[in-house]
Amino acid sequence: MIKPHVTAFFDEKTFTASYIVEDPSSDICAIIDPVLDYDPASGRTSHTSADELIQYIANNGQEVEWILETHLHADHLSAASYLKQQVGGQIGIGSKIVDVQSVFNSIFKPEDGFVPDGSQFDHLFEDNETFKVGNADCHALHTPGHTPACMSYVLGDTVFVGDTLFMPDYGTARADFPGGDARTLYRSIQKIFQLPPETRLFTCHDYKSPDRDEYRWESTVEEERASNIHVREGISEDEFVAMRDARDKTLSMPRLILPSVQVNMRGGELPPADVNGKRFLKIPINEF
Repeated sequence: MIKPHVTAFFDEKTFTASYIVEDPSSDICAIIDPVLDYDPASGRTSHTSADELIQYIANNGQEVEWILETHLHADHLSAASYLKQQVGGQIGIGSKIVDVQSVFNSIFKPEDGFVPDGSQFDHLFEDNETFKVGNADCHALHTPGHTPACMSYVLGDTVFVGDTLFMPDYGTARADFPGGDARTLYRSIQKIFQLPPETRLFTCHDYKSPDRDEYRWESTVEEERASNIHVREGISEDEFVAMRDARDKTLSMPRLILPSVQVNMRGGELPPADVNGKRFLKIPINEF
């Protein structure tokens, strides 16, 4: 089985792990879940995090084939559009993104030209669709529950699971966002657990458990099955749903959810300029 080279870039401000995954038999790579820096106090965006990826790609002579989003993130803005402009590659996401776009389209009422049909992305992956990164065979695995559009990407001996799973000592994703469902999440995780036990598993976030000093974003399917505090083997679907529903009721909304979804549903593009030439993000009152 192909063992791609994986390099993680961790943004501590949003606790997000972005990745460059390289086909070992070529100079082709994919970027997964890149971060656009955003200061909510000033409304300013910047590209420090994304430029780190660009510098790595340049230093290692890589060619970008894909910029993959595991889902429409609610905790950070995506740098997919900026990276495509700088280094190329197709922006890909799960085909169910149209369902998520429709929800937020009704809330934010974006510009007249916005159509919630997924056309803001270059490619919409279907469940079990195969593709390549260089010579490496890959497939997209639909793993909804956190959102309806969540997609895990299996590349050789690695799987990138987005927010579906976290490190074993931290557990699993919340399932209370629009279209989320704890029972669906449990069943998606079982699909991941059917991958070979030695499969390297990479998450999109780490928030550190109280007993751990350092951030982690890599485990294995075997490790998650044996010791994930929410969904290890022996925990039934009903037990998981009861735990997840109760826990989600205690969680506040992510700090950047309002700006994030407005940018991310556009594939990382900022909203178009208003008549005065300025760009604006909307803040709905008493909606969430």
